Amino acid sequence: HDSDDACMRSQKFQEDFLQKMNMLGEKTENGEPITIRTLLDLNEVCLRRHGFSDPWREQKILENKTALRMLRLRLDEVDKLRDNDRWIELVRGLLAGNMFDWGAQAVCEILEANSSFGLNEALSYIQPRPWLIDGLDEWLARLQGPSHRCAAIFVDNSGFDIILGILPFARELLRRKTKVILCANSEPALADITYKELKDVMSSCCDECSILREACTSNRLLVLPNGQSGPCLNLKNLPTELCEAMVHHETDLLVIEGMGRALHTNLNAKFTCDTLKLAVVKNKWWANRLGGDTFSVICKYECAV
Repeated sequence: HDSDDACMRSQKFQEDFLQKMNMLGEKTENGEPITIRTLLDLNEVCLRRHGFSDPWREQKILENKTALRMLRLRLDEVDKLRDNDRWIELVRGLLAGNMFDWGAQAVCEILEANSSFGLNEALSYIQPRPWLIDGLDEWLARLQGPSHRCAAIFVDNSGFDIILGILPFARELLRRKTKVILCANSEPALADITYKELKDVMSSCCDECSILREACTSNRLLVLPNGQSGPCLNLKNLPTELCEAMVHHETDLLVIEGMGRALHTNLNAKFTCDTLKLAVVKNKWWANRLGGDTFSVICKYECAV
């Protein structure tokens, strides 16, 4: 669509979305309760209906390019650290990367006010421990044991989040001889990276890091679509290809990142493999409900049940 009619289409989107919102009672048409996932999925459906298939596309491209220029420096910083100090910094970096979320009003205000806001600035927003949900010590203790066979990482945002947060973390898992499956959205949602975008980004990232390059070449690092078209994670909708890959590679660790995937959905879900759920709470209502403040940290590690 041409941008000339964007204002008209955005007005129609707003009317459509508000009408659908008003029609919702306490339950959806199929009898399920109204949840945040319901509203986020409705938002994406209405956007697509009015020609906004990927409204954040240009912003994602820009942030991916910016983050790529910083990747080598970030990896060098991490490599100077040892043992637990390295893993603590990798977790903090992953959380800091998750600050770059254009779907969160509190973050939008920061990013719009400071165009030079980068990973180091985001790290300063990560609260000192103990965190609101703090399972970091349990995660560090688990790392003293045998390596996981395969980790499936359900990723979130483009740019700093995936490139400077997730990839250094995944790289360290690869160093432990753990295979890694990066699971990205099948369709666009907010500024979340899609499977196709991540495939392209990985090609550039491999130019910056021999560990990532060798893992991709040997299929120890895979990128697969997760079957989602919104910012939440409904594990009932995982595609067959991903499920078969997780079984084939004997996945024994799930890493679920971001508010939509680890907080709005799956926070209290129990799994038959180890799980690490990581997010920064960028919504004041949610933070208050959990007993914390805006930018509180969720770092929840649970052993297999």
